[in-house]
Amino acid sequence: MVTFRDLVKTFRQLDVDSLQPVIVHASLSSLGEVIGGADTLLGALLSIYSKVIMPTFTYKTMIVPEVGPPNNAMTYGSAKDANRMAEFFHPNMPADRLMGILPETLRKKPEARRSSHPILSFAGIHADEIIHTQSLENPLAPIQALAEANGWAILIGVDHTVNTSIHYAERLSGRISFTRWALTRRGIIECPGFPGCSNGFESIAPYIQKSTRRIQLGTAEIKAVFLPALIEAVWQLIAQNPTALLCDRDDCERCSEVRKAVQSNYLQ
Repeated sequence: MVTFRDLVKTFRQLDVDSLQPVIVHASLSSLGEVIGGADTLLGALLSIYSKVIMPTFTYKTMIVPEVGPPNNAMTYGSAKDANRMAEFFHPNMPADRLMGILPETLRKKPEARRSSHPILSFAGIHADEIIHTQSLENPLAPIQALAEANGWAILIGVDHTVNTSIHYAERLSGRISFTRWALTRRGIIECPGFPGCSNGFESIAPYIQKSTRRIQLGTAEIKAVFLPALIEAVWQLIAQNPTALLCDRDDCERCSEVRKAVQSNYLQ
């Protein structure tokens, strides 16, 4: 069994400055049995790090229109049934289950603040100035703010396929992004800057070994990655190989569109 004291000791061993902000991605189940569950894990994080944010994305607000811009990694008119099940975004909408239980645990804390993006919101505690950098046009701005503050990504029992910060580095490298639409009380809202697929992101690991700290706790590996170094590594890798970090699935619409864009640039 994993206790609060076990978690605090482990986070201290990562030797991350407590004044530097962190973005956390976690699989609670990877730790085995945690006494007190997600509340204990969140409490341990907040006892070590002064500013904690997490993605609280809400994919169930998404709408697929009948028509839209080309090269957008979307089959228009293909989701009529799903559209009928879409929900209006509201500030208290739970984070998607794909995020894991921890972001929702943080979001529900009275002291937490959440951004208002109808698909790609972030929530944080003592990190208002980071959260509020986000806009509809720049959904990944909180990652930029974290990096500028010499922040860290903390990965608890998960790999880089859930590391949202890599999406920001992709944008810096010039990689294309997409447009999605969300159902809100004000109507259907267009949301630009939607990121690509993350299934190939684990291949960044060998390039950031020197900027990654690792600690084992039970069955889970906990990693701390220095964000400025991560972003620089992703930028350099894509500069050398424009198709780096893409997944190898033939049916991945987003990675296919990135490859088409790369090929088009080569032919120009």
